[in-house]
Amino acid sequence: MKTRYNNDAFIGNKNILCTYSRTGELLRNYYPTPDFRQFLEFFRVGVKVNDSGIIYLHDDINNKYNQYYIEDTNILVTEIENTYYRLKIKQTDFVSIKNDVIIKKYVFENANGIDLNVNLLVHSKLISEDNNDVGSSIKENALIQYCHDYALGIFSKMPITSHQLNDVQSNIQSGIISDKDYIGMSSDSAVSYSLGTLKTGETKEFVLFVCPMYNKESSKNVTIDKIEEIRKLDIKNEQQNVIKYWRKYVKDHFYLKENLQLTQKNNSNFIEKVNKIYKRSILLMPLLINEETGGIIATAEMDEDRTTCGRYAFCWPRDAIFICSALDKLGMKKETEKFYKVFCKNTQSKNGMWEQRFYTDGRLAPCWGYQIDETASVIYGVYEHYKVIKDVKFIKDTFKMCDKAVRFLEMYLDNILGTKDKSDIVKNEIEQTYHTEERENLPLSYDLWEECESIHLYSIASIEAALKAMLKIYELIEPDYKENRLKLENIHKNIRRIEKQLEEIPKYVAQNLYNEQTKTLKRNVTDENTDVSEIGTVVPFEMFGAKEKKILNTVEKINLTLRTYTGGYLRHERDYYRQGKDPWTITTLWMAQYYIKAGNQKKAKECLEFVVNSCNQHGLLGEQVDNGTMQPSWGIGLGWAHAMFILVIGDVS
Repeated sequence: MKTRYNNDAFIGNKNILCTYSRTGELLRNYYPTPDFRQFLEFFRVGVKVNDSGIIYLHDDINNKYNQYYIEDTNILVTEIENTYYRLKIKQTDFVSIKNDVIIKKYVFENANGIDLNVNLLVHSKLISEDNNDVGSSIKENALIQYCHDYALGIFSKMPITSHQLNDVQSNIQSGIISDKDYIGMSSDSAVSYSLGTLKTGETKEFVLFVCPMYNKESSKNVTIDKIEEIRKLDIKNEQQNVIKYWRKYVKDHFYLKENLQLTQKNNSNFIEKVNKIYKRSILLMPLLINEETGGIIATAEMDEDRTTCGRYAFCWPRDAIFICSALDKLGMKKETEKFYKVFCKNTQSKNGMWEQRFYTDGRLAPCWGYQIDETASVIYGVYEHYKVIKDVKFIKDTFKMCDKAVRFLEMYLDNILGTKDKSDIVKNEIEQTYHTEERENLPLSYDLWEECESIHLYSIASIEAALKAMLKIYELIEPDYKENRLKLENIHKNIRRIEKQLEEIPKYVAQNLYNEQTKTLKRNVTDENTDVSEIGTVVPFEMFGAKEKKILNTVEKINLTLRTYTGGYLRHERDYYRQGKDPWTITTLWMAQYYIKAGNQKKAKECLEFVVNSCNQHGLLGEQVDNGTMQPSWGIGLGWAHAMFILVIGDVS
């Protein structure tokens, strides 16, 4: 498929996730989960006006655009004006709450002095592979594009005027399509609808349904029945229901301080942007979550061909922990609990670890190495969630998972600290299971940026935080085993082992991850490159205090080497990912978290202001920010970025 890097807007419900360009083109359609399946190679809508060729709504030299969401909803409006024909089109896109269907409503207005005859054309191509071949058919006045386990229905309440199932590319530019076949072998097909003549000043409405179906739903009878059921929908009522649903959702999760004073009182534009990002974060989060498992994708995919990255539509346990902290701040506690109790339990390896990333259904996704902080973050996150809900039952439900994971962390530390207990048979068996001839040195883990294999400061800090959390978990669980001597002895044994390692970790860091000459921390034992992740030792993991001399020196070094002229922060020195020249929102918000911890609200606000001023028109944050334009340059709608924003905005004053 043609690479379309930016998803500028999102709509969806619990099962459907759609992304759009800033000109209203439907780019991607995921169903029934936010990471699988993506149906569309492309979906293009155009009009033929009088004797013109096709005028694509999303791309024409004479088109002017204005795009916005209906306030506090996931309903996207794209206003299009074709200045040549003076034809105004208001395109409204939303997904029904109760029905898995995308509703595309068009209102056409003739602002010309002459009558305009308008035909609307839809040209859709599904992703097709050699062993996943797509066909098409016209049934019950609908275009059905299908494969063995999925289908896409495209239809309206109006009759199809003409259709073409094969070789559409040869004549679609003319705006005239014609085909005698009712069934075809092509993955791209087109249908046309006649809107008739619009007189000067007249308006007409047209509604198009796009209905993805998967597995059993794609069988012939079920498909037709579903199409007929959707045709009966009252569009006005559906839109009102969607508005009510999302506005209630925002109201139920809006915890932003009413008296928040982030900047000068007269800077209402800034406060407006803060509110826009906050609300858009609330509206984005549920679209990234698998309703059944609680798995959370980083963001909707934007680089399927891996031209620049390893892809994004997966669930990284580490990323999801940050997002879960934000969900707790937003009062989405059930979503957080499902992530830990369902997704994490289902994805944990037998040896206690979590791999790099997963599909949201819990299956292992393509990986290129393990990261020890993924495992540590889960234990840390479990206890952080408990601190919010204060429910011991949650700890009991996740205890075995955490206990298993901490044994893996201990094994990792044993190889570094020399604390291995040869008498511990169980742990030795786990280690033997994990070890292979190719990986004799277990401590070689990738860093959180997934680039460098070494022993990393951030990883060690995450492990220390996980061990401290585990001690708290043991305290909470211990009363349940007061009548079970063997279980209690085992818990006490584990506590002693953890306490021993907690004594050794600071010594290791001082000897191996601290530069005595510069009095600064080192990101790993391999190189001296400055890295924002060194701040992880303060927030969130609290290995050091925010005002310790070594931290103040490290922060000064970060500011000298990683802060850009626009006020944002790079990840680390010699960062070559996407040329490494643009600052990241998560790193800048991370620095804001540090400054909040250090009591420097002025610096925290400066970091926050950089991020707020870099959101797109809808309040969506990107992974990176273009220094020249101050616009998102990559990974728009990144869950981690929105999560960090929620965490910062909750603490800044």
